[in-house]
Amino acid sequence: MPAGTLYRGREGMWSWVAHRVTGVLIFFFLFVHVLDTALVRVSPEDYDRVVSTYKNPIVALLEYGLVAAILFHALNGLRIIAVDFWSKGPRYQKQMLWSVVGIWVVLMIGALYPVLGHAFREVFGS
Repeated sequence: MPAGTLYRGREGMWSWVAHRVTGVLIFFFLFVHVLDTALVRVSPEDYDRVVSTYKNPIVALLEYGLVAAILFHALNGLRIIAVDFWSKGPRYQKQMLWSVVGIWVVLMIGALYPVLGHAFREVFGS
C-alpha cells in the first residue's frame, strides 16, 4: 500500500477514478454552458454581462483545465474500449494507460499557447 493513502488500487483503478472525475467535471461544465447560453433568449444584455466576466486570466486557466479533462476523458475512453473489445486488452491495459498519459501530456503541452496565450499577454503584456 502506498504511504499516506488508504486507497489500495493500482494504475487501472486510478484511471477509473480519473475517468469518473473528469466525466463529472465535463458534465457540470456543459450544464453551466447550456444555462449561460440560454440566458441570451431571456436577456441579451445579461448574457453579454455574463460572457464579459469570462474574459479574464483565471477563466483561461479553467478553460485549460477543461481541455485537460476532455482530452484525458477521451483518450482514456479509447483505452477502455480497447480493453473491453480487444482480446489482449486486459493484458496490456497498464501499458495502454501509460501511453494515454504520455499522449495526454504532449497534447497538453501543445495546448498551452493556444489556450493560455491571450491570458499570458494580458497579465504580462505583449
